[in-house]
Amino acid sequence: MFLIPKPSDMKHITYLVSIFISIAILSACSVPKMPSQEAAVMLPDTYLPKGDTTQLLLQGPDKFFPSPILRALIDTVLENNYDLRMAEQRIGLAKAQLLQSRGALLPQINTSVMPSLRKFGLYTMDGAGNIVTDIEGSKRVPIDLPDFYGGLQASWEIDLWGKLKSVKQSAAFRVGASEEYVRLMKTILVAETAALYYELLAADEELEMVSKTISLQEEALELMRIQKEAGRVNELAVQQFEAQWLSMRDLRIQVEQQIVGLETAIRQLTGRFYQPVPRDTSFFDQQLVPVVKAGVPAALLLNRPDIRMAEKELFAAGADVQVARKSFYPMLLFSGGVGIQGYRLGVLSMMPESIAYSMISNMVTPVFNRRGLNAQFARSVAARKEAALQYDKTVVNSFNEVRKQLIQYDQLNERYVLKDQETQVLSASITVAGELFRTGRANYLDVLLANQRSLMSNVEKILTRKDQLITITNIYRSLGGGWK
Repeated sequence: MFLIPKPSDMKHITYLVSIFISIAILSACSVPKMPSQEAAVMLPDTYLPKGDTTQLLLQGPDKFFPSPILRALIDTVLENNYDLRMAEQRIGLAKAQLLQSRGALLPQINTSVMPSLRKFGLYTMDGAGNIVTDIEGSKRVPIDLPDFYGGLQASWEIDLWGKLKSVKQSAAFRVGASEEYVRLMKTILVAETAALYYELLAADEELEMVSKTISLQEEALELMRIQKEAGRVNELAVQQFEAQWLSMRDLRIQVEQQIVGLETAIRQLTGRFYQPVPRDTSFFDQQLVPVVKAGVPAALLLNRPDIRMAEKELFAAGADVQVARKSFYPMLLFSGGVGIQGYRLGVLSMMPESIAYSMISNMVTPVFNRRGLNAQFARSVAARKEAALQYDKTVVNSFNEVRKQLIQYDQLNERYVLKDQETQVLSASITVAGELFRTGRANYLDVLLANQRSLMSNVEKILTRKDQLITITNIYRSLGGGWK
């Protein structure tokens, strides 16, 4: 039985619908405007006044790290490092959020099996009507009314304004940002592994040099003792040489401690317990310093993963602003279901009497919760501005980082040439001091001073060589890596 509304009732219904439509329109008209976007920073044309203006093609690891032992060590780090493996899980989390946002664009369909038991109050429309209503033949509706339902239930939010699409875009950008974060972690790990490896090679060189110096000083100490017995030097000379010999032995222990620390740091990167770290003993002295071509600064925008990550985070923040803005618009919701329903199981197979279905549309417009929406919009705008500043900061820091490393690279090359010449001169001075001492034209202090200065010069040469290699590694990382 269908009830036809009276004309007076239709007027009331039309009036109420008009009020709700007017409220929806007024609410949509008060949607905040999109904030203006700030201009991104502009990179200079070159790093240095006479810098390279050609596009840089980053060399692969086999050319930049020519030592096969180092490349194998880097492969081990990239395979086993715990920080990198944890970072890779961020990609999985971001992809799951993207999949969830894609699902929000589609209807949500679920199966439903719903047995229930209901009893209506007698002095209600349902209760009073049921006691005089036949449900099956001449059988009245039971007071305790069972209800069995099974079927499909569906709900769907129509993306009228593209809000759900903006949510999906935000999630997609964050998937890209998480992938760039993993690339950034790989670049950092490669540079850190290479730097520790070069420090270890330098420590090995220093240990070998100190050990040779100790052997020479033992011979010099024995010579001083013989000279004392011959009356040519006094006890003070012997004590000075012995003190220098003891100092070198102490230095050897310090270098050995440094080697243990470097080996431990490398093992931590590889995610392994105690295991010897292989070395390329011929690499440190024979390997020529690679020629560095920095290219144009604009290449940083394409090559550096931290810049690309900041860019994708900025795009994601912009999509979040769109989501917050479009939350002010009305939402159109559809829901419904289709299945079979009956008061007992025996009637569920009776068709079409047991078929049940429903369809509901709902236009939801925010009215009294606009303060919360305004707060959400303000937060998203502030987050986007922060992301824009972070992007600019990353670009500026990247340029300055490369420029600093390039200047250090040139300075270290000049220093190494000077240190190499200095060590040759001081090494010859040891022989000269020894000759003069034996002929009585120099005292033992001249010999001690010559040995000390030669040792210090050789140590500084080793450290300069190490700084050269580490600086090149830093340039490689600063330009964006390129490890694959």
